Order: sequence, then C-alpha cells, then structure tokens
Amino acid sequence: MARRTLGRSWLGAVLLLGLLAGCADGGTSRADDPTEGASATSGGPGTATADPRGDLARLAEGAAGEVPSTTASPTPARDPARDPAEAVLGGDISWPQCPRGMGIPEKRTLGMPMPLDAAEYVVVGLTNGPGFHANPCLADQLSWVADRHLLGAAYAVASFPDDATLAAHGAAGPWTGGAELDRLRNTGYAQGRFNVASLRDAGFATPVVWIDVEPVPDFEWSDDPVANAAVVEGVARAYTDAGYAIGVYSTPYLWEQVVGDLALGVPEWRAAGHTSRQEALDRCGADWSVQGGPAVLGQWVEADRDQNVTCPGVAAELDRWFHQY
Repeated sequence: MARRTLGRSWLGAVLLLGLLAGCADGGTSRADDPTEGASATSGGPGTATADPRGDLARLAEGAAGEVPSTTASPTPARDPARDPAEAVLGGDISWPQCPRGMGIPEKRTLGMPMPLDAAEYVVVGLTNGPGFHANPCLADQLSWVADRHLLGAAYAVASFPDDATLAAHGAAGPWTGGAELDRLRNTGYAQGRFNVASLRDAGFATPVVWIDVEPVPDFEWSDDPVANAAVVEGVARAYTDAGYAIGVYSTPYLWEQVVGDLALGVPEWRAAGHTSRQEALDRCGADWSVQGGPAVLGQWVEADRDQNVTCPGVAAELDRWFHQY
C-alpha cells in the first residue's frame, strides 16, 4: 500500500534519523487474521478483559498473528545476522509499574515489576494511558533510572480527544484553517505539549520521544483513520517543535488500523508481544516496517515485563537514542 507522506518542513530535521543503518530482514511473515490465537490475557479493543501490563504491547502478539508455541523446541544455533552479539537488553515502564492504586479510574496503577537487573536502558512512559493524563509516578520512575545510572528515554501514548477536549484545544495551535482536521491536529499538538511539560517538570532529559500508536481501551480512536492521523501529526509536531527527535511504537497492523497510510518516515520501535527475544530481533527486519522508518528497538513480553533489544547497528550509537543518567 502506498503510504501518505508529510511534506511539512518541520519534519526535515527528524528525517535525518533515517541515516540509521538498516536492520537484518526477519523471516517471519504476518498472518491475515490479527486476532487469531491472541493471548488469553489480552483483551481486544472494547473488551472488558484487563491486561496487567497496560496498553504498551497489549495487542502486539495478536495483531501480528503470532502465537507462542506451547511445546519446547530445540534452541537453534545463533545466527549472527538475526541475533547479533552486540544487541543490548533494556526495558520499558509506565503507569502499570507505579505502586498500586494510583492514577485515573480507568487505568489504576498495578505495581508491576520494574526492569531486570541486566537492563542497560529504560524507556519511561509519560502518560497514564491516554493523552492529557500524566504518569502518576513519573518522577519516582525517573529517579529509579538515575539511581542505577541507566540510559533513559521517553515514550507517550497518543489518543483521540473527546468532544470537550477538542473544544478546549482545537482552535489554538499551529494550524489556523478552522477545518475539522486542523482542529484535530491542534488538539494533538496540545496533547504533545502536555507531555513535554510533564517530562520537563520531572527533569527528564531524553533525546527522543517515542509516539505509541495503538488502541487505547476506554479511550478509543475514531473510526476514521484520516482523523486519527491528524491527531498523530499534531502530537509529532509538538515534540519536534520542542526540540526532540521522534519515533513511533506500534505494529504494522495496529498502525494501519489506527492511522491508515500515514507515513512519518521516522524511526521505529516494534512490538512482538508474548514471544521471545529472537522474535523481537526479527521485528528489526524490513518485513515488519510500520511506516517506512528504520528499526531501532524490538520489544517482547516475558517474566511479567516489557523487555527490549536493540536492532543491529544501534548498539554503537546508544547516545543517539538515550540520555545517560
């Protein structure tokens, strides 16, 4: 499918990140049915089933059509092209890892485990699920990263505004046309500025803000991918206007379902769900491109944690993606 590209000059600096070395192709193909074999703990959009890990990577396994095997298989010999020795382990955290009982009613915090001791970097979420709701323990999580002198970066979930939020923010911002799509872009811009304020209030230094684009239960996207894409365009511009590089977190299926053929051309953090480190590395391949950008991180869920691994070539330039605490 040809993807709709943005021609705005503000993305020019962001596209410099496309110089990242390409990743090795993975050999995994996507199934057509995004829900077949999804984990029993993963509720689809609009379901009442709660996932203790929250939004991040909640639907990645099902959306990719991948089902972890229930039988043990022999460990294959390491293929350096698919499992590079220099790949670096990390983790990501957000509101689910806050002490229990905090946050908005729809996203009460869960006290989930923090990253493994072996993790060298942590991507910290700025939101308590949807936009305009801050991670209630962001400062404490940032302190946890700093106390261990880890590398850190930020991500934030993007979400569709309700009518009241659109009325409050749609008329003010970089887009002055007054059309509905421009009002949505301005509201996305305000959502991004809210997150920038959150990270700056916490003293959070990060070279990049990853934009998490996926269904957000209880705060659903609209049925119009073009309208949804307008919100994401606004969010993206807010971060770049504030001086941050941007990337996107998603899967090919989820991205297309939410924002259609929008192509920002920025770096990608790709989810593999409840699979394995090897499967997360396979997501670095060209077959798993989300919106045409280079692969930086692959993510999988194991040991009740979101775990991450750097794609080939990224380990040599970690300071491009993370701040050293």
